[in-house]
Amino acid sequence: MHMKIKSGILASAISLFGTGIALVSCHSGPVIQGSGNDSSANASAPSGSGSEDGKSLLGAGSTFVYPLFSKMFEVYNQQTGVKVNYQSIGSGGGIKQLQNETVDFGASDAPMNADETSKAQGAVLHIPDCLGAVVITYNLPGKPILKFNSSILSGIYLGKITKWNDRSIAAINPGIKLPDLQISVIHRAEASGTTYIFSDYLSRVSPEWKVKPGTGKSLDWPFGLGGKGNEGVSGLIQQTPGAIGYVELAYALQNNMPAGLLLNKSGNYVGPSLASTSAAANLSSMPADLKVSITDTDAPDGYPICSFSYLLIYQNQSYNNRSEAKAKATVDLAAWIIQGGQQYSESLEYAKLPGAVVSKSMALLKTVTFNNKPLL
Repeated sequence: MHMKIKSGILASAISLFGTGIALVSCHSGPVIQGSGNDSSANASAPSGSGSEDGKSLLGAGSTFVYPLFSKMFEVYNQQTGVKVNYQSIGSGGGIKQLQNETVDFGASDAPMNADETSKAQGAVLHIPDCLGAVVITYNLPGKPILKFNSSILSGIYLGKITKWNDRSIAAINPGIKLPDLQISVIHRAEASGTTYIFSDYLSRVSPEWKVKPGTGKSLDWPFGLGGKGNEGVSGLIQQTPGAIGYVELAYALQNNMPAGLLLNKSGNYVGPSLASTSAAANLSSMPADLKVSITDTDAPDGYPICSFSYLLIYQNQSYNNRSEAKAKATVDLAAWIIQGGQQYSESLEYAKLPGAVVSKSMALLKTVTFNNKPLL
């Protein structure tokens, strides 16, 4: 399993999150919020609106992709002089801000659903920006690398498996001393693309989970503690002995947290890595709109909880009194992310986009217009 941080890039990117963690309340119990982030889908609009000369852009959404975006946007500013202000508020929040036309682009780890699409002010393109893995991480003495299968993982989150030394966990982890410790379930508190990916996987492998709680960015969790953002979930797991949760791979690596091995459809226990993520995305075909799920992959060496993350932009950029310069800058940024920006993916533990996906994404971007004029 590829678990080594290759450079200081990952540490510097995630250090931007800050180190403070604050407790706030929610209906299901305490919520952890990474300092400096508001992950609510109903968050107020991010401050600032970007300059109309195209030298400043504003985006909001996914915390899943934030470590990569932090590096990409730093480099893009150095290369072009365009400053990108990205607010890591969660996928649901990013979609909300795009619907309200308060950002130049949104970012989500899950495609917009029919209800979200109906509330948008026009056609929204989904442009894949990276490939990432959602890992199962936990707080146990010695940080053992545990194996999980679908029945154990769903059983834990449904409240049927409550102790770490449960027979089912011990049976597939011989030789590992499991503590007689209560399992504390951690989940996301807000509308989250990471939750969508995790719940999409569980819905595919557990008939009971598919019925309820099901698949979505926000779920009616049976129990557990909610953390805001990948940052908040990581922090809460670290603070809670016996905790288990799901985060994007980069967050687990930066915090030196273990990542469990998952039994995939082919019967192999696979850990999250660049290779296993890329294997999951080795699809024979992609839909024209690029909205696709790659969880529970058929690939023998594929990790089963992987996903594309998406940049969301309006196909018609002549809205809300935008200038053509601002519209052109938005599309140019998107084109750079899926082409030149991909070179920064692997050092931050994201897999590069497959060539076929890049080609189809560029074809979509060429349909973006301003006053009926193509921008690329």
